[in-house]
Amino acid sequence: MTDVLIVDDEVLIRTGLRAVIDAEPGFTVVGEAADGAEVLPLVRSLRPDVVMMDVRMPRVDGIQATRTILSTVPEPPRILVITTFENDDYVYEALRAGASGFLLKRARTEEIIQALRTVALSDSLLFPAAIRGLAARHASGRDADRVRAARLTDREGEVLTLMARGLSNAEIAGELVVSVETVKTHVGNVLAKLQARDRTQAVIAAYESGFVSPSQSPP
Repeated sequence: MTDVLIVDDEVLIRTGLRAVIDAEPGFTVVGEAADGAEVLPLVRSLRPDVVMMDVRMPRVDGIQATRTILSTVPEPPRILVITTFENDDYVYEALRAGASGFLLKRARTEEIIQALRTVALSDSLLFPAAIRGLAARHASGRDADRVRAARLTDREGEVLTLMARGLSNAEIAGELVVSVETVKTHVGNVLAKLQARDRTQAVIAAYESGFVSPSQSPP
């Protein structure tokens, strides 16, 4: 069972998301909050697997709430940012702060569930094309030496490039003709060397360092 905490200042959004999630086997909504200021105590008491976090809220926004959770909770949940516009500057900053992905508020039911599954499992990148577009707009010149300083092996570099394309562990295994377990080992090494919490953070680092170019990545 995947436990979900919903954080949004709009009651209708929270109600709609709860109805969708609670109707899906394997998922349950364990709590709700109307502002980022309310999130930390709820995360500590309810221990959700995923927090669906509105990026814009009146008191504490999703960016600051994400930073607070990830810096203070020993085993923090995954953060899935929910937003109105996918090219919002706030979305990219939330991803840089440690969110594992984002979801548009107008998403269809199947997209909501798939996004939750992807973020909870963390074995593939959520909406790689959109993240690539955000990186192209915002990543210029940031963290130029981060990947180089990590001293990835050639194979780890290949894995990071395929991660940036949005391939799952199984798809990377097929591309490189190795086992899924071998891919998991390489992914773990990449995350450790880049000091990235998950593959989303690793991919952002790849774009920001210029290791992977958004303009050269496949659609």
